[in-house]
Amino acid sequence: MALSADKIREAFLRFFEERGHRRVPSSSLVPQGDPTLLFTNAGMVQFKRVFVGEETRDYKTATTSQKCMRVSGKHNDLENVGRTPRHLTFFEMLGNFSFGDYFKREAIAWAWELVTRVYGLPAAKLGVTVFREDDEAARIWREEVGLPAERVVRLDEADNFWQMGDTGPCGPCSEIYFDTGEKPGGRPGFDPTDDSGRWLEIWNLVFMQFDRDTAGRMNPLPRPCVDTGAGLERMSAVLQGKTWVYDTDLFAPILLRAQELSGVARGRDPEKDVSLNVVADHARALTFLIGDGVLPSNEGRGYVLRRILRRAARHGVRLGIERPFLHQVSGAVIDAMSGAYPDLAERRAFIADRIEREERRFLETLTRGLALLEEEITRQKQRAATQLPGEIGFRLYDTYGFPLDLTADILRDQGMTLEQPGFDAAMEGQRARARAAWKGSGDERVGEVYGRLAADLHSVFRGYEALETRSTLRALLVDGESREVARAGEDVELVVDETPFYAESGGQVGDRGSLVTDTGKVAIRDTQRPVGDLVVHRGKVTEGEIHLDSQARLMVDADARAATVRNHSGTHLLHAALRRVLGPQAMQKGSLVAPDRLRFDFTHDAPLDPEEIRAIEDHANDWIERNAPAQIREMGYREAIESGAVAIFEEKYGDVVRVIRFGDFSTELCGGTHARATGDIGLLKIVGESGIAAGVRRIEALTGKGALEHLRQQEHLLRRLAELLRSPVGELPARVEKLLEERRAADQEIERLRREKRGAASADLSAKAESIGGVRAVVTQVDGADPKELRNLVDELRAKLGSGLVLLAAPGDDRVTLAAGVTPDLAKTFHAGQLIGAVSGVVGGKGGGRPDFAQGGGPDVAKLEAAFEKFRELVREKQGA
Repeated sequence: MALSADKIREAFLRFFEERGHRRVPSSSLVPQGDPTLLFTNAGMVQFKRVFVGEETRDYKTATTSQKCMRVSGKHNDLENVGRTPRHLTFFEMLGNFSFGDYFKREAIAWAWELVTRVYGLPAAKLGVTVFREDDEAARIWREEVGLPAERVVRLDEADNFWQMGDTGPCGPCSEIYFDTGEKPGGRPGFDPTDDSGRWLEIWNLVFMQFDRDTAGRMNPLPRPCVDTGAGLERMSAVLQGKTWVYDTDLFAPILLRAQELSGVARGRDPEKDVSLNVVADHARALTFLIGDGVLPSNEGRGYVLRRILRRAARHGVRLGIERPFLHQVSGAVIDAMSGAYPDLAERRAFIADRIEREERRFLETLTRGLALLEEEITRQKQRAATQLPGEIGFRLYDTYGFPLDLTADILRDQGMTLEQPGFDAAMEGQRARARAAWKGSGDERVGEVYGRLAADLHSVFRGYEALETRSTLRALLVDGESREVARAGEDVELVVDETPFYAESGGQVGDRGSLVTDTGKVAIRDTQRPVGDLVVHRGKVTEGEIHLDSQARLMVDADARAATVRNHSGTHLLHAALRRVLGPQAMQKGSLVAPDRLRFDFTHDAPLDPEEIRAIEDHANDWIERNAPAQIREMGYREAIESGAVAIFEEKYGDVVRVIRFGDFSTELCGGTHARATGDIGLLKIVGESGIAAGVRRIEALTGKGALEHLRQQEHLLRRLAELLRSPVGELPARVEKLLEERRAADQEIERLRREKRGAASADLSAKAESIGGVRAVVTQVDGADPKELRNLVDELRAKLGSGLVLLAAPGDDRVTLAAGVTPDLAKTFHAGQLIGAVSGVVGGKGGGRPDFAQGGGPDVAKLEAAFEKFRELVREKQGA
């Protein structure tokens, strides 16, 4: 009986666990601390800093099943997904890693043991490749594993040499291939270059043994490492006897849901099969991307997500589904994958909601795109053209989500083609703009100096237990350069063995305080963790001088830490209250926890109304009153999630996590500092709520003394207002309502008097009407009138004239304001916007508006009479006089 994908994954991880490897959870699809990557695209990404020596772990070997995304590159063009046996956007990468522990002999032996003994693949159906110069790997495969020489093939650097960049760690690869059977046009024997599809790569072993310098020299690494990757989907296809990954049990329940929703059975129409495959693959990608906090947008990761969703929705239309349905397919993904990734089940409602709303918007856009295409086809046919301009095709592709083949199909039905060079030029322009706009993940690049320090130093955090420690000063930086001594007035960065200072992470700001030695003192204003476990204290030498390797006393600002603690625990209660009031889709998207305030960003589509804000505050403060003690435990990530702990979308977690629990209402993964009990928070008061992005809201709140001070300020404002209005505080609403009513009455009286004044003025002005080319017109200035009064006068004059034109001017010291009007019967001959534009030009300005009314003006007041004359000339020209 064929192994299921779940058993294949578990067998891989257990195999390496039994050989001393730490089972490490998959990291997020959003890379943490790597500005060079759009998505996590390989198992080694979360260990990248370990490989380059910038970070250390408490284990030297690891194994993972890493969720990955690839949407471009040699084998990942999006348009090929669904059409070929193995193109995917989302996939899982099985891997085992050695950080300076074992090397080629063990990696090769274990790989062979796993694929042949555990997975049961026949040795006769396997072949391997090695780098052309890697004699060691070739010898191990032949002499120790026992592979015949003809099934150990050497390939060049392009195929069997891996490097992280132009410089840095690199090394040869060895790939394991499986024989899927003879294919038409194929060649006999093991030949990995045979493009018939017979030989399938199932595992790549990378041996990082060199460090390439800027001159291209390959220097041996002191601790060679191993990085391997085996795609779960490919391995499942091989072990389940399938040619297409879409035929494996990984896709079966997802494809079944797509077939149920579309009424289209797989295996009857090749093009329909492509659409079903696309829907299944893209639904997996959408589910995991949104589950990791990526939301649809017009740039970066959000744009990729939007493209994937639109492509899947378009294939849904091809299957006859013209309603949102992808959220239902996503449900099948969650049902199938939540055993391995339990956080998907927690975020089910949020994921479904995001997909459904984005798909609904796109279907409306698709309808508009079809209308645009039909209009363009009609326009081109009227010109006797047989091609649609390439830029139009690209606009359909980029704005409306039309893939090239859909546009081509519609054009073909109309006897037309797409002008391909124009499309390609527009596409390349867009790619160039995207490359220029993309700034990676947004994380700062880690400075080389921090990397060097992190390779040798490890800062132990003691701040959970104490606010003061003594330690040795191990590194001292001034302007990024290592120093032996720093003197008063200099800004410094300090690294010690042990510290009570919390380094900024998880939204909590870094601690501040002081560091004192026998020779000087430093005021610490911030604490950061730029890479790995390296804690950097940033501050200024305020007294004497500080020497490297001296003993130091480190003291955290206790009041600032206490205030930060209240705010951090307050965010946990706020998060729980939001989920209680708004539902589980209200997930944290970010936070700021500082001594003076807290800020909490969460997913929600509408502004909170006063009743919701009150309910959230009530829940939080009720929990504060309960004075529930904080229960803090360390446990495995999976165990924590299964126990109900909430994980944050973009946060990076290790395999062992810290769980903070308050009562039965709040359980979260968090490495921050927290109150001993909820009662320590004192009070939580929401002081602001706003939208910061599509589907993301922000709450600002205060706790403890900060909340009390806020209430006192509000009380002071009320008292001051009561003094100004000479009213008791309790009667302020009635007093303000009375004042507003008096104001409304006064405004109405003022407007009545203005109408009377305008009536008299318009009567006087209408008497000044002149005949211009046979048309009655009022052309005059009105002193002291503002734009609104001019408009009202124009309207009244048009009514009094019945038939005619109006041009009024209100000159000031440095500008003249103009307004023009045309009665309905003359609208076909005269356009007020055109008239005012020409007249405004005379006084050095601009103007425009509707056919019946327009406004303008300019700074050259002295040319007002010339402007009036210009108006008269234009009227005469129109009348032919």
